[in-house]
Amino acid sequence: SEEGKRTEVFARFSTVGGERGSADAARDPRGFAVKFYTEEGNYDFVGNNTPVFFIRDPLKFPDFIHTQKRHPATNLPDPNMFWDFLSLTPESIHQVTILFSDRGTPASYRHMNGYSSHTYKWYNEKGEYFWVKYHFKTDQGIKNLTREEAVRLCGEDPNHATRDLYEAIDRGHYPSWTLEMQILTPEQAEDFPWDIFDVTKVWPHKEAPPIVVGKLALNRNPANYFAEVEQAAFSPGNVVPGIAISPDKMLQARVFSYHDAHIHRLGPNYHLIPVNRPKNAPEANYQRDGFMRVDDNGGQGPNFWPNSFGGPAPVTEALELPFEVSGQAARYAYVHPNDDFVQAGDLYRHVMTDEAREHLIGNIVDHLGKAQKRIQLRQTALFFKADPDYGSRVAEGLGLDKAEVERLANMSDEKRAAATDLPKP
Repeated sequence: SEEGKRTEVFARFSTVGGERGSADAARDPRGFAVKFYTEEGNYDFVGNNTPVFFIRDPLKFPDFIHTQKRHPATNLPDPNMFWDFLSLTPESIHQVTILFSDRGTPASYRHMNGYSSHTYKWYNEKGEYFWVKYHFKTDQGIKNLTREEAVRLCGEDPNHATRDLYEAIDRGHYPSWTLEMQILTPEQAEDFPWDIFDVTKVWPHKEAPPIVVGKLALNRNPANYFAEVEQAAFSPGNVVPGIAISPDKMLQARVFSYHDAHIHRLGPNYHLIPVNRPKNAPEANYQRDGFMRVDDNGGQGPNFWPNSFGGPAPVTEALELPFEVSGQAARYAYVHPNDDFVQAGDLYRHVMTDEAREHLIGNIVDHLGKAQKRIQLRQTALFFKADPDYGSRVAEGLGLDKAEVERLANMSDEKRAAATDLPKP
């Protein structure tokens, strides 16, 4: 790569929890995925519009997704499922605070940022490596919807964000984002105040100042939605030389799960669909056969390695550099000494305005108020642990006993869960 280099891309934005056709204005994280057609193959950036996520342990992910979908008996969204899981998962408090702010309902896809959330590894030919996070900052400015505006749009124009993006590009008002990177050396990472591989945490800018490295611009709409958007497949495992996966457990799980999901959704040869094929680098692999293999299937070339028939060879100079690891290998709960409530509290106290805090409280009360009281108490105790004013205002809005909320906040996670469990028969 070099300064001024231009790379063709394909981007896809979406909500996360809803089914196909669900309202664009729903309170939900937004997917922010970009496929870079580089000269060394495709690189997929698979991010969100939030810099953190709800969980850091991939074993929790299937259960978390179940709580965001419909109840297995009623087939309805269920506030008890939603909040029961989150209130028993304290690491979610940071993302919950972002989601229930007005940032949880962006005004459009053009007016939101995109984040890697995860930490990635960059390395070079000198044997150096760095830990990085990506920030795509919208050049259109951040614009969000209030709860009332979002509810109205869900009914009046459920496709408003899709329409806005398509029509803006069609008019020649091409949206763009400035790419900023946070970069840490291995030495800086060792002394960092947070676990840099914990996807529920951000890197404070004063500790890792963002550096501007490029610009993303979208200047063409899909010619056919199904061919280009519906069949697009992004995977965090699609990297190019110089970029590698970090020890972040959630990221490592996504490398497997996205590829597995694409095989189920699009078939074993999804990588041959035109939108997914490399455009600026030759394919070099020995994958053969399978349903919907509609090219020459490798022709008469060898389908094994090693071979002496001129087949593609591994590019050893592109191998990821080794790095030191220490500790014991075992299956254990992903815990660490970092406090899960500090960054959520800082966001509430120091980043949000008075109006933003007011909207946050109103949004939470409106949604959490539909859950059982014992779940309300447990979740409100987590807000109190992040900031006493935060928890007290939610308690007041829900009509809860503030003394009881504070009592629960002072308990361990295990005792709080036991104190708010269903009574034993």
